Amino acid sequence: MLITFKCHAAPDVMMLENLAQYLVGIIGKRLGERGVITHDELPAAIAKLESAINTDKQHRAESDGHFHEGEEGHEHHEIPLGLAQRAFPFLDMLRAAQKENADIVWGL
Repeated sequence: MLITFKCHAAPDVMMLENLAQYLVGIIGKRLGERGVITHDELPAAIAKLESAINTDKQHRAESDGHFHEGEEGHEHHEIPLGLAQRAFPFLDMLRAAQKENADIVWGL
């Protein structure tokens, strides 16, 4: 199922429910049928998401090289997308909403 986040300060952001649930959970909210991230919640939400992205980048950097790319006898593994790539549109929306003192809603 697709979840669409809406805010007048940014284009709509659509994502699969499992990613939406994960990202909303990072910022301390629950993904209900409907919801809102108020402009008062945005500074903390942005900080939490940025922190999670930095932690993910550190873990990815530490595990860099654990993929056996091109080695004989090992299948080629694509390196999966990191949190930064998956969360960028949502983080961009959070920042735009903060600049305009706008709320972000979903499920309407």
